Amino acid sequence: MSHAGEEGKDGGEEENKAAWLLGVKTLRIQPYNLPPLGPHGVKVRMKAVGICGSDVHHFKHMRCGNFIVKKPMVIGHECAGIVEEIGSEVKSLQVGDRVALEPGISCRQCQLCKDGRYNLCRQMKFFGSPPNNGALANLVVHPENLCFKLPDNVSLEEGAMCEPLSVGVHACRRAKVSPLTRVLIVGAGPIGLVTMLAARAFGAPKIVIVDIDDHRLSFAEGLGADETIQVSADIQDVCEEVVKIQNAMGANVDLSFDCVGFSKTMSVALNATRAGGKLCLVGMGQSEMTIPLTPAAAREVDIVGIFRYTNTWPLCIEFMESGKIDVKPLITHRFEFRQEQVEEAFETSARGGNAIKVMFSL
Repeated sequence: MSHAGEEGKDGGEEENKAAWLLGVKTLRIQPYNLPPLGPHGVKVRMKAVGICGSDVHHFKHMRCGNFIVKKPMVIGHECAGIVEEIGSEVKSLQVGDRVALEPGISCRQCQLCKDGRYNLCRQMKFFGSPPNNGALANLVVHPENLCFKLPDNVSLEEGAMCEPLSVGVHACRRAKVSPLTRVLIVGAGPIGLVTMLAARAFGAPKIVIVDIDDHRLSFAEGLGADETIQVSADIQDVCEEVVKIQNAMGANVDLSFDCVGFSKTMSVALNATRAGGKLCLVGMGQSEMTIPLTPAAAREVDIVGIFRYTNTWPLCIEFMESGKIDVKPLITHRFEFRQEQVEEAFETSARGGNAIKVMFSL
């Protein structure tokens, strides 16, 4: 919808720019022409965009799982911004509203969409997942129904954090976390941490979290984990680690979340979960793994998986507004939307180390 002659803030409308992934570890800020607004569309000026593990995979390998980058793509999907223009039919939003964006546009026609499981839609167009352009740009166009207004006490950075938090919230819903559920979380990376925060908000009375990295465990402690245990990457250590977990819990593990997704982590989670308990696989570390499934089945441990989320933004925003969840401590690094800063931000996120959530301030 840009007209060269239109008056912008400084007398001429500035060109929209975005961070394009052009090749392995090659990101360039280049012009990005937006699709037309359409009657139900909203043009949003991006203010906060986070870097996710999948973004880093795309950056390092030009692929994430079965999603392969075959042509230049705008990266990024954890985002929030300010409404700059609205389509003729938009009713719920006004110019100037601060909004968090749910990044996946489903077809809304297929059976999965109609059943409310739109996260599994085969036609899903998801920000920054090939071949769809993402959100690390000055401006994006997005459907009204996927833009959620933020309350005054929820910042734009927190709005961008709705996306990773949604994974934890969806996992807790799928696994039916309640005040009766004692929870084990395997993996204290960003997704393990938001799953922990969500589990607490859903009422979990005790949460034990394990990881191989002691820095991440002390971070988890600061966020309110009841017990933390450092584990190894060695499959031989599963049995003794399970004993440590059960001792730390001081009771049965009702529910485990594997937020890593390796043979080792699944083996720990399965073996630690009580008979009749449940395991939710959240992490996607390996596409194939070797795990002790038969003994787990003999103990009737239910295994569920999750993929992204459905209908989580209103609840995430409510949790933040009420103070039940504070995501602010997760944001460890901030960068500006400039060429050298974009490169440094992705390198920082890819290194891991003490970086939990790397955020762009646009």
